Amino acid sequence: MQQRTPVSFLGLPRLRRASASCSPTLVRSALGLAFALGSLAEVGCASLPKGAASVDSISVEGNKAIASSDIEEKLATAPSPKFLGLFRGIIYDYELLDRSVVQRDLERVERYYRARGYYEAQARAGRIQFKGDKHVEVTVEVQEGDPVVVREARVSGLEGLDPKDDKAVRAALAQLVKIGKPFEEDAYQKAEATMTRALTERGYAWAKIERSADVDLPGHFAILQYTTRLGPRATFGAVTVDGLKELPEPPVVRAVDLPPGEGYSTAKISAAQQAVLDLGTFSSVEITPVLPEPPPADAVVPLKVHVQVQKLKSVILGGGVELDSIRAQAHLHLGWEHKNLFGGFRHFTVDARPGLDLYPTRLPTFQAPTTVLLEERFRAELRQPGFIEARTNGVIASEINTYPLLLTTTVDPKAPVLGYLEYKGSIGVDRTLWKLFASPTYNFQYNNPFVYMGTRDPDLRPLIISYLDAVTHFDFRDDRLRPHKGVYLQNDLQFAGLGGSARDVRIQPEARGYVPISKRVTLAGRATVGFLFPFNYGTAPKAAISSQPGDPGRAEAIRDIELVYLRGFFSGGPSSNRGYPLRAVGPRGVVPFLASGVGAATVSCDPTKPGFSEASCKVPLGGLSIWEASLELRFPILGPVSGSVFCDAGDVSPDQLSVRFNYPHLSCGPGLRYDTPIGPVRLDVGYRIPGAQVPVAEAAAIDVDAGTFFGVPLAFSFGIGEAF
Repeated sequence: MQQRTPVSFLGLPRLRRASASCSPTLVRSALGLAFALGSLAEVGCASLPKGAASVDSISVEGNKAIASSDIEEKLATAPSPKFLGLFRGIIYDYELLDRSVVQRDLERVERYYRARGYYEAQARAGRIQFKGDKHVEVTVEVQEGDPVVVREARVSGLEGLDPKDDKAVRAALAQLVKIGKPFEEDAYQKAEATMTRALTERGYAWAKIERSADVDLPGHFAILQYTTRLGPRATFGAVTVDGLKELPEPPVVRAVDLPPGEGYSTAKISAAQQAVLDLGTFSSVEITPVLPEPPPADAVVPLKVHVQVQKLKSVILGGGVELDSIRAQAHLHLGWEHKNLFGGFRHFTVDARPGLDLYPTRLPTFQAPTTVLLEERFRAELRQPGFIEARTNGVIASEINTYPLLLTTTVDPKAPVLGYLEYKGSIGVDRTLWKLFASPTYNFQYNNPFVYMGTRDPDLRPLIISYLDAVTHFDFRDDRLRPHKGVYLQNDLQFAGLGGSARDVRIQPEARGYVPISKRVTLAGRATVGFLFPFNYGTAPKAAISSQPGDPGRAEAIRDIELVYLRGFFSGGPSSNRGYPLRAVGPRGVVPFLASGVGAATVSCDPTKPGFSEASCKVPLGGLSIWEASLELRFPILGPVSGSVFCDAGDVSPDQLSVRFNYPHLSCGPGLRYDTPIGPVRLDVGYRIPGAQVPVAEAAAIDVDAGTFFGVPLAFSFGIGEAF
């Protein structure tokens, strides 16, 4: 006898008797996985009420013009969530079947279709199919019919308007309303607001637009009419501010920078609103134009600025842990911030991060530490708004850092452990103009080497680097923390040579793009190249260097290696190539001041000879050219948890203007994100694709020490914020 799956339709009640909703095997599997991840202290198993059924899935059939995912987002009926994307009834409650809700969902589908121009669409049935005793699949059957299309979109009332302004208004309409395409209510309504905005941006503060639509259902077409009332062309009036509490008003008015008599524009108002927010003192800013009716004879528009003041002083206390194939480190985070230091909205921050490194503990060996390496990072910054002119910020910053130089995944116990006492200082300005941000600065850097363990190389000396840096970027993304669509373009141009040890030019442009696949799925891409042109260093990493202190030219060669390390390019790590540890992509070789046996006649990297040390022979050297590219698909999983699948590639070359695409260093893998107010916390696992790294003939000399995790060529990356 053939067994049939029970099926019911709305209007034909049927509810099967339920069995157990959470099997012991399922519980053991979920508990084991949760324990392995170390993310849960207690795992619960939800139960289904007597006589209820869980919705396991919901799908749409018969739709062609509108994607199923768009329709499903409008439904109140939803599938039961899966813990870790695998198990229902673990941690999360079941979504229960409610036939009355399914019936209302059919009405919602029809309303949604009408809003998209399909007035004849019918949601014919909500099919409920039982899978077992207490689990169902819901299918919505749709018959779309023919759409109502836009035959014509008319605009009146623009007589006498400047031709450029007329063209801008009509372009705003054409961008949303497409002739010959389905008549969508959302685009029809947004076009009114967009056309009004085009007029108010061009001085017509009192511009109004009324819309109407004649829909011929038998003929399946619509004629749209937009009637415009321009009003007079306006200018800005006086600016008043409220909500300041004890804060002064003049710096806010200065940041608004819209003097009386200047031509009215809502685009200028938006820029002024952002400029006041950029003062860093307010949680929200709203600039409202005062538009009396009827318009006054002089067409002057006063502005009211309403602000909400943030807490002016704050203390930061936290900490963090880093554990990877290079280091095991823990640090505290101590900070203090004042957003109105000495008045005038001066923003002062001080940030200290004392920490310790357990040496040589690291993944995956977890070797017991033999010593503790202390480190600290200290930074102070003062920002002066309204410097030189209303919307330019003056910025001065200083850093004092002490840290160990840990570069390799393997450890030579006889080699010295080098550290740097580092000072960095910068002074400059930054300015935002429309979508462009520019920040030119002068920078000074001093690095004094010392040793935590072992003997310091006598040819290792302090370095001074003095350089100009110009950072610019265009930001067309819809969101800075969680971009879903748009483009971001950046360039970093540096010139070193105003005194100090280095004379060079360094440039690195970068482009990022974000394409929405659906409302919650994003395809993100990133590409960058970088070139360093040294004028007085850069040849030593490619030449044999004596390890005997005092040999002619040795001190200059060691200075070359240090300068490339401080000024050159590295690849690998959480925001770079995620299949590699930090700085693991690129040329490697011998660094005498990091090798064991300082004072020996030569440094041998021949594995057949006594004293060979892989750690000493495979130190990252940095390079003069870099390229990197990434492609990532980002998608939601459940609530604040989302996932990604990515591929990263890139290379670092020791030569100038050398872009080696035959050295792809391709790594791919999955990632998890947990959304927070400051951006997603992410964990990525990158796997180095066999055969897509470097040519086999050259692998012995190039980045072969990328490390493995229990023999698997992968790396873990943990951070806050998206990789790009």
